[in-house]
Amino acid sequence: MKVIVVGAGVVGTMHAWHAVERGHEVVHIEREAEARGASLRNFGQIWVSGRAGGEELDTALRARELWEGIGARVPGLGFRAIGSLTPVRDDLELAVAEAALARPDAAARGYKLLTPDEARAVNPALRGAFEAALWCERDAAVEPRLAQLALREALLATGRYTFLPNREVRDVVGDSAVRDDRGETHTGDAVVLCTGAWLSGLVREVAGEIPVRRVRLQMMQTEPLGEPLTTSVADADSFRYYPAYASPALDALNDGRPQDPTAAAHKMQLLMVQRLDGGLTIGDTHEYEHPFAFDTLEDPYEHLTRVVESFLGRPLPKIRRRWAGVYAQCVDTSRVVHRQRVADGVWLVTGPGGRGMTCSPAIAETTANELGW
Repeated sequence: MKVIVVGAGVVGTMHAWHAVERGHEVVHIEREAEARGASLRNFGQIWVSGRAGGEELDTALRARELWEGIGARVPGLGFRAIGSLTPVRDDLELAVAEAALARPDAAARGYKLLTPDEARAVNPALRGAFEAALWCERDAAVEPRLAQLALREALLATGRYTFLPNREVRDVVGDSAVRDDRGETHTGDAVVLCTGAWLSGLVREVAGEIPVRRVRLQMMQTEPLGEPLTTSVADADSFRYYPAYASPALDALNDGRPQDPTAAAHKMQLLMVQRLDGGLTIGDTHEYEHPFAFDTLEDPYEHLTRVVESFLGRPLPKIRRRWAGVYAQCVDTSRVVHRQRVADGVWLVTGPGGRGMTCSPAIAETTANELGW
C-alpha cells in the first residue's frame, strides 16, 4: 500500500509514522523546506491534565502511551515523563484543584495535591509563595523544534519513506491522487491532507467551509535558567481555560476573583516547560477574531514574566525569542479533530486546536484504523 501524506507538521508526520509502521510506503509532501507552523511554535507538552473527560482524555492518554514508546526508539524527540505542577495561592484556587481531585478520572491523570514542601521536593526551582500545587503525573514533554526532524530521520532509515519538500499541493486529481505546483502527480492508495492552519485554497476547494477556526498565540523563550525546572508548570488561569477543571468551584473562582485584566484581555494562561538547552518556553495568549494582528504585544509578555518570577522567586533569564503562531481548532471544541473524506481515497485531518502536539500520535492511529491501513 502507498500513502500520500500532505503536510509535515506533527499531525502529518504521525500519519506517515503509522503508515510506515504498518509496512506501507509513504510519500510525504511539504510546501516549505520543513514544517514551520504550530508544530514548532508550541510548548512541546504532552498535556493530559486539563483534557475533557471522555474521548478527549482517552485520546490524550493513548497518545501519551504512544509518545513514550516512540521516544524510546527515537531519542532525538527529547521525550521526558516530567509531569506538571499547578501552584495555587488562595482558597478559591485550592477549591478548584480539590474539585479536580474528586473527578472519577483523577487517578488516570495522576492527580495529587501537594503541600508547598512536597511540590518543592518535586521541583526545587519553585521558590516563590503558594498554598499548594496540583500534580499531574501523566504530563510529559518533547522538543517541538526537533521532533519532526528526528521522526523524519527515523522514517528515512526504513527505506519506505520519501520526503518531498518545497512543493505545494494544488489539486486533488482522481482517486487517491494529488498534483503539486511543479505539475507532478502523486498517486497512492490513500491520501491524507494534514494542512494545519492552512484552511483556504485547496482545502476550501475540496472540503468547502469546514467547522474549523484559526487561533493565534504569543509565546517566548528564555536563555538557560541555570538550574533544572524538573516539571512543566501552569498557573491557576489554566483552570479557566481547560475543560477538566469546570466545576462549581471554578464558577466561584471566576465570580469571586476575576482574571487579571491583561490576562483576561488576551485570554491568557501560564504554561512553562524547560527545553533541553535549559531555556524556558513560556506562554500563552489566545486570539480568535480575524484579521489577526501582524505584530506581537508587550503587555502579555510582561504579565507572564511577573507570574513566572513569582513562582520561581527569582528574575527570569534574558528573553531569547518571542514569536506568534497560528493553529487550527474545531469550532466544536469537544471534538478532538476534524476528519473528513473529501474525495475517493482522500481524507482531510485538521483542527486539533491546542491538542495537536499532545494528541497527534493517537489521532493518526485512529485515521490508520478507520482507513484500514
